[in-house]
Amino acid sequence: MSNSGVAITVKGLSKHFEKGGQKIDVLCDINLAVEAGERVAIVGPSGCGKSTLLHLLGTLESPSDGLIQFDDREVVRVEGGRALHGKSSLDKIRNREIGFVFQFHHLLLEHTAVGNVAMPLLIRGVSEAEANREATEMLGLVGLSHRVDHRPGELSGGEQQRVAIARAMVTRPGLILADEPTGNLDPKTAADVFEMFLSLNQELGTTLIVVTHSIELSKRFPRSLTVVDGTLEES
Repeated sequence: MSNSGVAITVKGLSKHFEKGGQKIDVLCDINLAVEAGERVAIVGPSGCGKSTLLHLLGTLESPSDGLIQFDDREVVRVEGGRALHGKSSLDKIRNREIGFVFQFHHLLLEHTAVGNVAMPLLIRGVSEAEANREATEMLGLVGLSHRVDHRPGELSGGEQQRVAIARAMVTRPGLILADEPTGNLDPKTAADVFEMFLSLNQELGTTLIVVTHSIELSKRFPRSLTVVDGTLEES
């Protein structure tokens, strides 16, 4: 499991949709370099394409054109709408190298906190005993040692998001991608969870890219980028 961040290189990344016979450009010729271990905020108004950009970086969506590299490895390359990587290789990259945190935690309601956090390790093929041990340790790091056997319905909103963060980080991925990770929480809980998130990320040394509509939260990042008219600008 990785304890170092992934360096990201993006070249000529574009995304468009077809609607009613018309081409709608969401992102246009994005170029970006993120150093290993760097913490970056992406801001912009609703509907500007910042979440789409995050999904492209996480290989959850395919670009219309462009190149994405992790370190020196080509992860995604699309030329003329033709993808040059197979789905199976992207599945492995997502499981082994990327942790995702979303506004809505998407926890499995029938599983306990430790069961939810252990899931990425079980999918990888780690034994149940080892996966539960790692998950319990990670829940301790997010302050939930006393909640390991509780199901999502027995946890507060802030606690549920902490479980989601622990699940994203349990594999020690080189890259964490977070889309409005505190957007569904009240201001005080959001501030507490966000502080814990940054502290834990710094401790593990991963690269962190967070989409947020909050200018105040973005100011706590060393680097902030703004999506404007489908392009990316340094804030």
